[in-house]
Amino acid sequence: MAIESNNSLALGAKAPEFTLVDVVSGKAMTLDTCTGSRGLLVMFICKHCPYVVHVQDEIARLGRDYLKQNLGIVAISSNDIVAYPDDAPMHLKAMAEKLGFEFPFCFDEAQSVAKAYGAACTPEFFLFDSARTLVYHGQLDSSRPKSGKAADGADLRHAIDALIAGKPVSRDQKPSVGCSIKWRG
Repeated sequence: MAIESNNSLALGAKAPEFTLVDVVSGKAMTLDTCTGSRGLLVMFICKHCPYVVHVQDEIARLGRDYLKQNLGIVAISSNDIVAYPDDAPMHLKAMAEKLGFEFPFCFDEAQSVAKAYGAACTPEFFLFDSARTLVYHGQLDSSRPKSGKAADGADLRHAIDALIAGKPVSRDQKPSVGCSIKWRG
C-alpha cells in the first residue's frame, strides 16, 4: 500500500548529521563528506519497492547529471532486512553497481538516520542548499508504477536546477509517494 511522505522535517530545517557506510566502497560517509558546494540531495530508497524500481534509472541519471555540478548526492536504505532481505547491503551493492550509481549508497541499519530525517517512504527526496537548509522535500515526478508514464524526474530536477542557478526553490511541493519504510518490530 502506497503512502505519502510527511513534513516532519520542515522546509528551512537543517540537515541532520549522519555517519553511514557506503555499501559499494565500504567507506564511512558523513554529512560533511557527502555535501557538495551547491548542496546535498538525500534520497531514501531500497531495492525491493516497486516505486523505487519504477524510478531507479532516473535516480541513476540524476547522479550522472548533477554530481558534475557540485551537488552532493547520497542514497540511503533504512529498511528492516530481517523482514525484507532483498534490502540487505549485499543486494544494495549489486543494485548500485548494476545501475551505475555514481554516488554513495548507504545502509542505515539502526534506522536512526531515517528517523532523524522523518523519512516515511521509498523513494523520498530531501534537497538541501549549501548551508544545509532544506529547500525541497517532495516527489521525483508524477509518474507511478503501472501509470504508463516514464520517470523523468521533472519535479526534483526543477528544484535542483533552481538551487544551482541561485534562484528560490518553489515552495509548491508535492509529497513523495511509495512504500512505507519497513521499521523493525
